[in-house]
Amino acid sequence: MPLPLKLFEISDVVLKDESKDVGARNSRRFCAIYYNKTPGFEVIHGLLDRTMQLLEVKAARGEGYHIQAADDSTFFPGRCAEIFVRGTSVGRLGVLHPDVIGRFELTMPCSALEMDLEPFLGHTAEILLTHDVPMQETFKHPFPALSQSQPALPSRLPSTKTVLGDLSSHAGLKALNDFLADRSYIEGFTVSQADAAVFDAIPSPPSQAFCHLRRWYSHIKSFHTERARLPSARSQFVLPPTPPASPNNNSEDDIDLFGSDDDEESSEAARIREQRLSEYAAKKSKKPALVAKSSILLDVKPWDDETDMAKMEECVRSVAMEGLLWGQSKLVPVGYGIKKLQIGCVVEDDKVGTDLLEEAITGFEEYVQSVDVAAFNKI
Repeated sequence: MPLPLKLFEISDVVLKDESKDVGARNSRRFCAIYYNKTPGFEVIHGLLDRTMQLLEVKAARGEGYHIQAADDSTFFPGRCAEIFVRGTSVGRLGVLHPDVIGRFELTMPCSALEMDLEPFLGHTAEILLTHDVPMQETFKHPFPALSQSQPALPSRLPSTKTVLGDLSSHAGLKALNDFLADRSYIEGFTVSQADAAVFDAIPSPPSQAFCHLRRWYSHIKSFHTERARLPSARSQFVLPPTPPASPNNNSEDDIDLFGSDDDEESSEAARIREQRLSEYAAKKSKKPALVAKSSILLDVKPWDDETDMAKMEECVRSVAMEGLLWGQSKLVPVGYGIKKLQIGCVVEDDKVGTDLLEEAITGFEEYVQSVDVAAFNKI
């Protein structure tokens, strides 16, 4: 994988606890690492600050959180800090010691952060052992919320109509969830006012059934203090609210079941929605299907040292199949002056198998004694 590597995990660890019947207890932890040519302590420190910001914990001693220097053999001397929240230690961060990095067979510096999440959940991890981990905790942690002076979220727009459908309905939420399946934002590659507008059009947090929508919803919610500075949207995704039907008009022929008596506006909204959906479907259809491939290294052994190895390789490469691509080859000494042909190839798993290859190559009985698979790797 290209550098830098940024990895994290949230899971349970098991700690010895003599007060428990089984002598141990579960504790939910958050761990993250940064692996690059430089240690990157400032990156892992920034991640801690961002995590605390999302947990609504202020950077302050006493009622907030702070870090202070610590001595831990896991970390490089002078490059380790302990994390305190309301005076209680919840974890550590720092640059890993070279001995630790070497024992994991790594070659470059690595910074790490590990933190106990139990104080923020309001319950122990053991309560949820037989349940799915909720994507949004309903328990209130005891830490103070952000200052009341910070700007609050703007009031909800009355309109829930968008180019993808009505977000107050299940169908509209499903369309938006499918739209966000391979997107991080509504338009472009950065957050914008388009995200904020669609966020406001959703009446309430989406259910866990819409996993892509929940992921986007939680991400956009974290920008509530920066909404005014977000770049403007290039397109209109939220349709203007429709005026209510006239109370003096009681004709059944003029009743609009969707709360709008503007046929021209409704047709335009439908046209825009259909255009968006067709563009999205066309883009999805152009994506090439994934083809499972494997890299195979074959050992082709001759009968004796008098076998013409160049001719044998020519025979092997003459094997042609759909989904087969021959690669580099070399002669490897076996003993007593005999050499074997080691040749690589890439195959499509659905079209070419190792048995088929071996059968085709061993067909050249004049040159080939046997064929073995020396290595097989999925690509």
